[in-house]
Amino acid sequence: MFIGREKELASLEQLYASGKFEFAVIYGRRRVGKTALISQFIKEKKAIYFMGVESSAGQNLENLSRNIMEYSTGILTEASFSSFQSALEYVFRLAKEERLILAIDEYPYVARSSGSLASTLQLLIDQYGKTSKLMLILCGSSMSYMEDQVLAYKAPLYGRRTAQIKLLPFDFEDTARCFPRFSPEDKALVYGIAGGTPQYLLQMDDRLSIAENIMRTFLNPVSFLFEEPENLLKQEVREPALYNAIITAIAAGASRMSEIAGKVGAETSVCASYLKNLTALGLIEKENPYGEKESRRAVYHISDNMFRFWYRFVPENSSLIGRGAAELAYRRIEPCLSDYMGKVFEEICRQYLWKLLLKGKSPVEFRMLGRWWGTDPATRSQAEIDIMGEQDKDTALFGECKWTNGKVDTGVLDTLAGRSRMFHYRRTQLYLFAKSGFTEGCAETAARMGNVTLVTYEEMLQFLLDG
Repeated sequence: MFIGREKELASLEQLYASGKFEFAVIYGRRRVGKTALISQFIKEKKAIYFMGVESSAGQNLENLSRNIMEYSTGILTEASFSSFQSALEYVFRLAKEERLILAIDEYPYVARSSGSLASTLQLLIDQYGKTSKLMLILCGSSMSYMEDQVLAYKAPLYGRRTAQIKLLPFDFEDTARCFPRFSPEDKALVYGIAGGTPQYLLQMDDRLSIAENIMRTFLNPVSFLFEEPENLLKQEVREPALYNAIITAIAAGASRMSEIAGKVGAETSVCASYLKNLTALGLIEKENPYGEKESRRAVYHISDNMFRFWYRFVPENSSLIGRGAAELAYRRIEPCLSDYMGKVFEEICRQYLWKLLLKGKSPVEFRMLGRWWGTDPATRSQAEIDIMGEQDKDTALFGECKWTNGKVDTGVLDTLAGRSRMFHYRRTQLYLFAKSGFTEGCAETAARMGNVTLVTYEEMLQFLLDG
């Protein structure tokens, strides 16, 4: 069953419906579902699909030729075109009279093996683009290659594309839809554990408990996910050991540049370059306090939930896992899960607020959402606000998120209200989000204040899935 990607499919369908030459670039991290998106899109359409391989130019040309001839003649043949130019020119001519899609998956493999491929495509697009009905799709997992060699200003193909899609992992809403048998709480847990990357979600089974899923994947030496973070780094970067050390340091609690550099024993300038690459891969995120573009208080955190879970729990239990003691390793992890889910729950709450806004149901029309931290001038102590969003100089919302088994009491609301007053907005809307609901006292106080919205996790999940 194909889930999600409605916007991306709608964009591709719109390009297809134009009837003229279109050139779409699709790129994103490995395992994020690019091939599945293309396969879903080209269903029941006239299309030539070709996946590049990490091999020679001759091998890729032979494979492309086979796919073209099979489409053209309906016969699987060993005949091969003499060059990529002759093969691609043949496809452009096929598309002169009828709508045709040519999808080249893992384009970087082909382009690296044939250095002139990009210039050849440029030549053919310029020659045939105005008369051809071809829809060309170039797809790649190497983020840096696609951005530098396809999308960048100096790239031969710059200015020829008519659309680009950077495919991101699923949000919580689409992740939850993948697991109809899971309880509401388990839907959140699986998002926190596996993230939104489709290939990682496929390793999870909603016929089993979360504990069983963790033991059969992360705590199983022969499973796909057990070695995935390290394998992905080996595929994406040249010095995986240092990248691995940086992510490990962040997972262990180092968040500022100086702390990370100290943990890994490298200069901050070196760490800055590596962190930039990890950010481009979607694994690490640099975060500034809300309202500050570049702050000395900036922190780094692991943005991909699967990587965050893996680096938090797998290395420290590797000896137990290697000896097959998955149940013992899980017993060590289980007491930490509620605390681990705190950050995940904050992200789910932000996604809920964005959907409220897009549905026209938010009392504050914020432009962005973020976290704030700094010094409370009243108490001269460090303070943090889970969610903050400003509409204008007079209006803002503030949110606090609690993933705990106990009900949220009035004290949490009082603290949030006090921190909101540090910013001197004339109109504020306060949101309290709770996994397990609210005490009567908290509900009464919220009603009396008049600018407070209390949202339970299950109410939020229902809105995301049905709203």
